[in-house]
Amino acid sequence: MGQKKDLTGSEKSKIVRYLAEGCSSLKIAKLLKRDHRTIKRFIQNSQQGRKKRVEKPRRKITAHELRKVKRAAAKMPVATSLAIFQSCNITGVPKSTRCAILRDMAKVRKAERRPPLNKTHKLKRQDWAKKYLKTDFSKVLWTDEMRVSLDGPDGWARGWIGKGQRAPVRLRRQQGGGGVLVWAGIIKDELVGPFWVEDGVKLNSQSYCQFLEDTFFKQWYRKKSASFKKNMIFMQDNAPSHASKYSTAWLARKGIKEEKLMTWPPCSPDLNPIENLWSIIKCEIYKEGKQYTSLNSVWEAVVAAARNVDGEQIKTLTESMDGRLLSVLAKKGGYIGH
Repeated sequence: MGQKKDLTGSEKSKIVRYLAEGCSSLKIAKLLKRDHRTIKRFIQNSQQGRKKRVEKPRRKITAHELRKVKRAAAKMPVATSLAIFQSCNITGVPKSTRCAILRDMAKVRKAERRPPLNKTHKLKRQDWAKKYLKTDFSKVLWTDEMRVSLDGPDGWARGWIGKGQRAPVRLRRQQGGGGVLVWAGIIKDELVGPFWVEDGVKLNSQSYCQFLEDTFFKQWYRKKSASFKKNMIFMQDNAPSHASKYSTAWLARKGIKEEKLMTWPPCSPDLNPIENLWSIIKCEIYKEGKQYTSLNSVWEAVVAAARNVDGEQIKTLTESMDGRLLSVLAKKGGYIGH
């Protein structure tokens, strides 16, 4: 009988069955036409079972040290477990123990991104809140642009994977693959758009006004009644292409001027409810770490996700404005984090 390197899965199953029937290892070797030593080695290894993991004694943490760790975690946001324990002069604690201790008193979080607000910004935010405190926000059209890429935010490609399963493969692009610039608006319970800003077009004052003419005005605004146009307030942020003299004069010729064009405080994306709509759409199009292979495919995903946003969700966003204004005043112009 020739000696083979490894036993196949079916051969292992047969060995177990023959052993249950009372066959000796020698008889099994003859039945399977395998070397007797190979059969004996398999039987011995299977009888030994898996070696038990030897738990090493862990460094004990006193109640006093726990209090020091808790204070350090509060003083050092987004610090590593090693940095927190080192600041408390606690050494010899393995990473698994450090993380287990910190999980009982803290959470792993990313630092929040927000625009810088100086004293002037805060005063202007307070003035804006006071000016529009009695406004009927159901008549305000909130607008903004959003850029979507083929891959989505880096951190969104992570998630739980079952044991024994392989992580899905993600495409790796040298130059990122580009993206799509999307414009949209919300008013009361209605979504305006979304509209795709043509690829390669740099939004300066002239191209921005031409874009509004071709999309917003021709495809939506012109269909509205005279009474609606009379009462509607147009909101846009202070991007250079929006706030320029050219754009302001062009909008005025369209009838959007003075009180019909909302003034906007600097560095205030947290006050614009359409930012929350962008979050809803991005969560949908990038769920489960989804990637796209072309600009058309990511655009189609944006349109599909926007259609799935119902009127009640939009209404919830637009009706949140009274609360946002009160929060700005309560925080004396500070960031409200909506």
